[in-house]
Amino acid sequence: MEEILETILTSMSNVKKHQRTFMLSLFAVLVVFRGKATFTNMGRYSPMNEKRFRRWSHRNFDYGEFNMKLIASSLPKKEEKIAAIDASFISKSGHKTEGLGWYYNGSAGESQRGLEISTICITDLKSNTAYALDSRQTLDVDGAKRVDQYAEHVVDMATHLLQLNVRYIAADAYYSKVKFVSKVVETGLHLVGKLRVDANLQWLYYGKYTGVGRPQKFDGKVDFNDLNRFDHTGILTDEITVYSKVVYSQSFKREIHLVMLSWYNGKKMARALLYSTDIRLDAMTLIKYYKARFQIEFLFRDAKQYTGLTHCQSQRKEAINMQVNASLTALNLLKLEDRKEKLTSETSVISIASWKRRKFNQHLMRSEERFSRNAETDIVCR
Repeated sequence: MEEILETILTSMSNVKKHQRTFMLSLFAVLVVFRGKATFTNMGRYSPMNEKRFRRWSHRNFDYGEFNMKLIASSLPKKEEKIAAIDASFISKSGHKTEGLGWYYNGSAGESQRGLEISTICITDLKSNTAYALDSRQTLDVDGAKRVDQYAEHVVDMATHLLQLNVRYIAADAYYSKVKFVSKVVETGLHLVGKLRVDANLQWLYYGKYTGVGRPQKFDGKVDFNDLNRFDHTGILTDEITVYSKVVYSQSFKREIHLVMLSWYNGKKMARALLYSTDIRLDAMTLIKYYKARFQIEFLFRDAKQYTGLTHCQSQRKEAINMQVNASLTALNLLKLEDRKEKLTSETSVISIASWKRRKFNQHLMRSEERFSRNAETDIVCR
């Protein structure tokens, strides 16, 4: 894995020798440290001291390009992949940290004061595993809403996604807004998402033109209880039935492929509405893509628990960006090393805790070997 990292860093024209050395050391530290990944503690597990970590944490590094090349070199291009985007809350104390504000914390079920990061990942559907591509901090910008920042994030990463042969990006119901959908489609990507159960949709008119006036486009508002006008696609489980239809979204101002999941919840018929901006996408494939979106949640969980996602000491947004992306990239490295060792692309269980323990033991053994060699040298010199 070290050879691959060296090759990728060398191929990045804007990364010089000293930064390559720092990035290699940073990734090595984030997979072995114990405690918290603070600058002081990382200095204990690396030949570099605390000041060097602080100084280089403010430098720019293109994690999007790095992770794109890492994923491209590790995952076969022919394997089916999708992208996903989601935001995660990070607790942060203090009053002067850049980007500090009120954000929704899903684990608490309410808005809390802290930081938020928007992350785009690549999910390999065969192994059902997500790999982070890029993450950036959500900042309050005058004249721009947060959904505008999320859309701009996708626009900036669209080139990397297309280079990885990714054509679909999945997102939850929050991102189902015309500002976000329009910008995503303009990049050449298609969005897979979720709608409210009472979404305002219109049937498309397929009748003949009467020859008088403007041709009719719509044939009334979609009634989700009228199943006769939907196409019966199949049965997902014994309880869930799948219906689909190409309809017109009043909110998005475009045609979408609507997939309705219908089931009986014990009291009444319940439903969930999924959609894609690609009207030719198969309904069952659409469901599979949206289901794969949930792998991004494991990225946040594992990075917070094992690779120091929330441990940044600095108040500056540059250092926070470096810590967040380095943490997620270190997690990528552990997952890819696990994949390489198992020699399989099928779904398998990955224990990040076991990999960190293994890396720590290897680090400890190398440290003892260096200590023994230095001790022997001291004896010979005396």
